[in-house]
Amino acid sequence: MRDVLRHRGPDEEGIYTQGRLGLGHRRLSIVDLKTGQQPMFNDDRSLVIVYNGEVYNHLELRPELERLGFIFRTKSDTETLLRAYEAWGAKAVERLLGMFAFAIWDERKEELFIARDRLGVKPLYYSHDSKGNFFFGSEIKALLTAKAVLPELEYRALTDYLANHAPSGEKTLFAGIKRLLPGHTLKVKEGRVTVNRYWDVSFERSAEHSRSDEDWIRDWSELFRESVRLRLMSDVPLGMFLSGGIDSSAIAAVMSGLVDAPIKTFSVAFAEREANELRYARLVAGRFRTDHHEVTVPPEEFFAALPKLIWHEDEPIAHPSSVALYFVSKLAAEHVKVVLTGEGSDESLAGYGRYWMTLSNLRIGQRYQALTPRRIRNTVERAISGLPVSSRLRHRLRKSFFCVEPTIESMYFDNFAVFPRAMQATLLSPTAKEHLNGTTDPYRTMSSIFDSVRSKEMLDRMLYTDTKTYLHELLMKQDQMSMAASIESRVPFLDHKLLEFTAAMPNRMKLRGRTTKYVLRKAMEGVLPDEILSRGKMGFPVPIGKWFRGEFRHLIDEYVLSERSLARGLFEPAAVRNIVDRHMMGENHDERLWSLVNLEMWQRSLIEGDIIA
Repeated sequence: MRDVLRHRGPDEEGIYTQGRLGLGHRRLSIVDLKTGQQPMFNDDRSLVIVYNGEVYNHLELRPELERLGFIFRTKSDTETLLRAYEAWGAKAVERLLGMFAFAIWDERKEELFIARDRLGVKPLYYSHDSKGNFFFGSEIKALLTAKAVLPELEYRALTDYLANHAPSGEKTLFAGIKRLLPGHTLKVKEGRVTVNRYWDVSFERSAEHSRSDEDWIRDWSELFRESVRLRLMSDVPLGMFLSGGIDSSAIAAVMSGLVDAPIKTFSVAFAEREANELRYARLVAGRFRTDHHEVTVPPEEFFAALPKLIWHEDEPIAHPSSVALYFVSKLAAEHVKVVLTGEGSDESLAGYGRYWMTLSNLRIGQRYQALTPRRIRNTVERAISGLPVSSRLRHRLRKSFFCVEPTIESMYFDNFAVFPRAMQATLLSPTAKEHLNGTTDPYRTMSSIFDSVRSKEMLDRMLYTDTKTYLHELLMKQDQMSMAASIESRVPFLDHKLLEFTAAMPNRMKLRGRTTKYVLRKAMEGVLPDEILSRGKMGFPVPIGKWFRGEFRHLIDEYVLSERSLARGLFEPAAVRNIVDRHMMGENHDERLWSLVNLEMWQRSLIEGDIIA
């Protein structure tokens, strides 16, 4: 279990076994390189910890713990965490500022305590069987290595995966393996597992009406700067991923003002012009005089790496950009051991176009339906469907109020799904539907999260849902692809104090008309080049659809249309062939084909053991 995760910690290793308990650890040495080895014990060896992550405020906690009588023997945040638990028990987790997943065994109580950071920057997976056996690890492959479960598809997570890139909530695609949710703790005692939530984000706005825009911008900027500063804690070289978007550019701007030497920046792109944003990254690198490094990934290397990266991810790779992230992580690993990244800004500051699109379509759509007879609406919808299938106008109109019911399920969940509900109904085979046993709603978890938000604001509820689902998936991509190259990634936008402040801001500070991330753009005025500030959201473009139509069509034949793939009985062969044919004729089904290719490769690799990383 320990050594299959060597890539997460190639510097040192440790193991401890006592009776029924076994704890293993691999260390990526970043803070206190000479001491801080794990597993680590308290003075009387009644407590032992294994821990992954960084507690950025550990030096601030030490004086208080010393006043309580604790004597520190190392400079590591691991010891601070252990002492904090010794002093305050489970409440200690509420005092921590950082990213972490840790487990502490209490020999006296014969109790295992596990905690995961508030946003889920660091992963933790576990298995608990009917006999009370409990296994956990930073990656699923550790549990598979221990034979905690047999590798089998979790059918109840399949529709969620098909719609939303990855399962939502605690389920994974492996039957019997769960993830500990962000902001939760878990206790194991006498074979029983208890899970509790210790943190959640709130959208309460008690001070909204008494503050000006300038006040919000000033205070948000100060919190953002402090978040970046905290994440510079390191005894080894660090740098950052620079895409040229506003998020990473803002981090570069703040970071460059906090360190003396030029910061090291790393960028990745593809040779295709539509998938190459290096000029924006170079613009920012030039402005702040960074030590800049780039890598361009040929499609041959992209696809050659895919089996290995699916093994690292443990589940199908949700986004093609994960592959690019691995290559830029490999580049960075030649120079640094820690990088800062821009993940989390979109979900907290309404950075995706789908937010304003959904809000406007819901508002206009309700009026359109109320004022326009169904006969005319049907005529309009037929006219839109009659446009050329490759037309961008057709694609946009089919996602608008002209063709989509103005409900949150249709306009938001279904409208931006990879495989929407209607398509899944024809795609899934009778055998798959039988396994699902009636649990076919792909938005059940997301709808439950959406409905649980204590806010009447539609934007708040969308942001909260994406923070709990889509963001988690992106963070797992970030963690696993950087750790595959043995480097640590840190996310300043997800400092929980900054996130709480951002959530409490009025929505006009996040989304103003079609202007996304309003407070960030205003905070960076005069700091970032205007060309960066005025850029629209591009994500990370990967020309996967073009590649599947061209020289990499054979991957579709092998992993989507082959007899072996179709014989699994998950999907209706005619429905699969129809998707492929429509893509080849000019319709864009790149996300769907990517999803199907990855699902099949994952089954061959992690379920059947065919592809060795």
